Amino acid sequence: MNIPKSLRPLRWRLKTPERRLILFLGDLSVSWIGLFISLYFWSKRDQWFNFSLEFILDRPAEWFYLLPFIWLLLILELYDVRRSSRILDTIRGVAIAAGISFVIYFFVFFISEPKSLPRTGVAAFIIAVSILTILWRLLYIKIFTAPQFLRRVIIVGAGRAGSNLVRALFTVKPLPFFIVGFVDDDPGKQGTTIEKIPVLGNGIDLPRLLDDENISDVIFSISGQMNQTLLQNLLKAEEKGIEITTMPIVYEETLGRVPILLLQSDWILRSFVDQAHAGGFYELAKRLMDIFGGLIGTLALVLLAPFISLAIVLDSGRPVFFSQDRLGINGQIYRITKFRTMYQDAEKDGKPRMAVENDHRVTRIGRFLRKSHLDELPQFLSVLMGSMSLVGPRAERPELVDTLQEKIPFYRARLFVKPGLTGWAQVNYGYASTIEHTITKLEYDLYYIKHRSLILDVLIILRTAGAVFGLKGQ
Repeated sequence: MNIPKSLRPLRWRLKTPERRLILFLGDLSVSWIGLFISLYFWSKRDQWFNFSLEFILDRPAEWFYLLPFIWLLLILELYDVRRSSRILDTIRGVAIAAGISFVIYFFVFFISEPKSLPRTGVAAFIIAVSILTILWRLLYIKIFTAPQFLRRVIIVGAGRAGSNLVRALFTVKPLPFFIVGFVDDDPGKQGTTIEKIPVLGNGIDLPRLLDDENISDVIFSISGQMNQTLLQNLLKAEEKGIEITTMPIVYEETLGRVPILLLQSDWILRSFVDQAHAGGFYELAKRLMDIFGGLIGTLALVLLAPFISLAIVLDSGRPVFFSQDRLGINGQIYRITKFRTMYQDAEKDGKPRMAVENDHRVTRIGRFLRKSHLDELPQFLSVLMGSMSLVGPRAERPELVDTLQEKIPFYRARLFVKPGLTGWAQVNYGYASTIEHTITKLEYDLYYIKHRSLILDVLIILRTAGAVFGLKGQ
């Protein structure tokens, strides 16, 4: 449909970084408003007759003014533009952040000196900032996901790569842009519809289509050769300020995965290897975070092991622990230990099998341990020793890796980093009980390896904490 130029506000077509900036500024504002609301109620509780500058300067400790920044850290997962556009995900994310806040504060409160911490002030902040954040995020969804803020996209290439890209994009609800149509030089595709998207023309028609359809972005999705006319028209479009992005980049940014089935066989050498290397500062900071997390996890193991062990013995007998060889970084074999969640002799025939959802081999206590992730507690010892990390791809058995690498391209690339207690694939996807599911999980793993950072690691840990509190483990 042609849109009059007077109604084409390209400046309002928001990109992903711009949406995140709007979300951040809104969250920062409401968190500080929540802080002052909490100070007001705290002042009334302390029987100050007036909420005054004197109270703000004298009564709260310095750490109290860090609460807005801690809150922003706890809602980090809501800066995913897909989640931020969904009401239920927004409410769930805020609820989890509030729950984690209360748990952390209760823990600190009980180990602190009596009456040294402001219960009223902190409770008021958590309640106020939770309500304000939900209201602000609902306003964001109402306004900034409207059609006039969506970027309008044409995909160049309606072949295998383009059609598979569209099929994958349509799994995202809501899609952060509007796909207007395809452009393809194949005469047989002209006037047809592919994956419910029309083929609007060929490379010669591209300049006209960009203007008529008010296109803001072009996704280049051709894996083979293209003619000179199309190339020249794409360069002219770039000169006019239209953003041109390649298919793999859009796939990664929108779905958080790497499109391994749509990449060339030499991709791992041409692109992935260079991006998979992290800086020395990140590696050092990650190791320090692993040591800190490992110590906390080991403390939890010491405290909970007697109760978990007793429950396992009463439910299905001995042994309490389960050990198995796994492949670590660079294919090195190491041994993991977990609380046993399956019946004894779950693989009597000796054939390794992938775990599946609602696995009949899992005991009653084992089902709870998996959902709560408590079965993973002994692995914190492996994190402390350095054979594992808090965050990374799931460690697999050597026999399964040997089988899967023959069927799935780039499968061994997940061994470039240490395996983790949790990971990007684990928080985004369920059990991989088939080759197709394993391919999807590998796409998430390779995305993590390419883009890993401290912020992404913290995000994954927070989302894992949400899964633990919600008993959504597997």
